[in-house]
Amino acid sequence: MSATSTPSQDPGEQDGAGVLDGRLIGIGREEFARDVWGRSALLTRGASDFSDLFSADAVDELISRRGLRTPFLRVAKDGATAADSTFTSSAGVGATISDQLDDTALWRAFADGATLVLQALHRTWEPVAKLSSRLSGELGHPVQANAYITPPQNRGFDDHYDVHDVFVLQIAGTKRWIIHEPVHPDPLRDQPWTDRRPAVAEAAAGDAYLDVVLEPGDALYLPRGWLHAAQAQGAVSIHLTLGVHTWTRHGLAEQLAEAALRLLRDDPSMRSTLPLGVDGPSSEMDVIRERLTAAIAEADPTPLFHRARRGQGRPSPLGPLAQLAAVDALGPETAVRLRSALEARLEGSRLFTRVGWLDFEPADLPAVTRLLDGTVHTADDLGVELAERLLRAGVILPAEQ
Repeated sequence: MSATSTPSQDPGEQDGAGVLDGRLIGIGREEFARDVWGRSALLTRGASDFSDLFSADAVDELISRRGLRTPFLRVAKDGATAADSTFTSSAGVGATISDQLDDTALWRAFADGATLVLQALHRTWEPVAKLSSRLSGELGHPVQANAYITPPQNRGFDDHYDVHDVFVLQIAGTKRWIIHEPVHPDPLRDQPWTDRRPAVAEAAAGDAYLDVVLEPGDALYLPRGWLHAAQAQGAVSIHLTLGVHTWTRHGLAEQLAEAALRLLRDDPSMRSTLPLGVDGPSSEMDVIRERLTAAIAEADPTPLFHRARRGQGRPSPLGPLAQLAAVDALGPETAVRLRSALEARLEGSRLFTRVGWLDFEPADLPAVTRLLDGTVHTADDLGVELAERLLRAGVILPAEQ
């Protein structure tokens, strides 16, 4: 599998393409899933025009006018991260919060060669938020977004690896990326690169897997664990990083073990006190292993999985005033839709979502099931009373919102 691909046409123009194969990679989704996902780095030249997502103007807007606070921004230079107190201050009368971004301090740090890292853009910048939400839905894994703004000939971070996959989208300027294969493949969230500094340094001194300069429109995919360092070239570099927090078999095993332990809470023998004078677990382990094995065979981690998945994202924005106006104006012909990124799941007569759960009468279940297809419905199609209840619960929105 080549580490580089080039789209045969503008991927943003492909009919019916999703975010992944329409904007981020120059190969088909099936080929990416089979040969690249979680396995190898992939560079795609001219993946898409990303100017609709982010820009230099967006950087200035967020830093100087939005009243952002930490941890929505980090400052880094030559591998060291600056203390928050060096670039934050009080916002003055009426907003005396001590950790709002200080644009003057940030300008001085940037002019001195520091990289500015705008974090969690999936919460603060709408075009990036929409892209992140769509990509998360396509991949089935949570997605976050950061922007890295680096002055010419500077870099913010030394060679390191991330504990999540990343898609790097070059927005402006150029940046040289040096990529090495993992020293610890597929690291878990609690296995950061700092635990393996000597191995990372040794690997980074060897031959690179990729040594490339990203230009605007290029995209780079790196699985978690792949070593990388990047340096801006002759102009200010701006790139987006879409971090994919992948689910793992280890994570599922943790949920299975938790579900099994919950079952064992109902076993009187497992709640019983250990013998008087016990000096170690060895005498008890045979029966515990037996009961635990049986509980694992019976346990179902599915509810825990979906609960965790709902907790790792947020639904699409809801405007309180627009929602109130929709409730007041509700009629049979009102067009409504399921709120995006709600992670809605109907289990029996209960609908679980990221904004809570609702129980329904049997007569309402066919309408709720139709709603989950994601298309636009009229209030009459759902039932006006049901539509009002769902609007008030924040589960559906006016179709135009």
